[in-house]
Amino acid sequence: MKKFLILLLFFGSNVIAQETVTDSTKHWTRKGVFTFLANQSSFSNWQAGGQNNFAGNIGFNYDFNYKNGDWNWDNKWIVSYGLTKIKGADTQKTDDRIELNSLLGKKATGQWFYSAFFNFKTQMDTGLDPATQTIKISDFFSPAFFQLGPGMLWKKSDNLKVNFAPATSKLIIVHDHFTEYGSSFGVEKGKTSRYELGAAINGYYKFNLMENVSVENLLNLYSNYLEDPQNVDIDYQLNIVMKINKSLSTNFAFQTIYDDNAFRGFQTKQIIGLGVNYGF
Repeated sequence: MKKFLILLLFFGSNVIAQETVTDSTKHWTRKGVFTFLANQSSFSNWQAGGQNNFAGNIGFNYDFNYKNGDWNWDNKWIVSYGLTKIKGADTQKTDDRIELNSLLGKKATGQWFYSAFFNFKTQMDTGLDPATQTIKISDFFSPAFFQLGPGMLWKKSDNLKVNFAPATSKLIIVHDHFTEYGSSFGVEKGKTSRYELGAAINGYYKFNLMENVSVENLLNLYSNYLEDPQNVDIDYQLNIVMKINKSLSTNFAFQTIYDDNAFRGFQTKQIIGLGVNYGF
């Protein structure tokens, strides 16, 4: 319960503190939204069975983009954190993410741009092994993923773009606690970092399925030239927002990851709930 109170206080304090920022140069466009998703089930003498439970997620999505002549610079922060509490069990983490995507482009011809991109991913809190819920398998900034590389960008609009980066450096960092007895996230035993060089493809597509229903797709692919290039890392995210009114919506989020350095199989996550939104 203590973590839920912290979660709600964090959400509330941020909503109060934020305000719209205007830029007198007119080259910047900035847009963001805070979202609080809640799911709750309660049972009393319910013969079919069931456990009282509550789940809450907070999310922060902020875009700040720059346009000036032939130059484009698109940036997106994504931060989310979620907890669930089932009666009789400890509170568990359901979502934990910090991600920054930055894409710089200079117009080449038509809808093509010379580009450079940067991607950063990590988490805020301790992660426990799903099977035991006692063994620590991750922590703040462990792992942390960095990608950086030049390439070519095809951009039809802010809502439809694909970037190709054939010489992308990737760095994975973990605390030495996780590599004390073996490898972790591809980082070898006794080490704290791993370097890769490969090719990256990043795609973004957002559209309105119908009035008040928006669909956002993010796809990241990466192949490591230095080891098993046929094992392509995949990170696909789908976000659907069905607006009820200015402040309320039904939100559906789906993410699937394939990274054989972390787990030899697909990792999937799905979240759906009633959302309270604050845009700025």
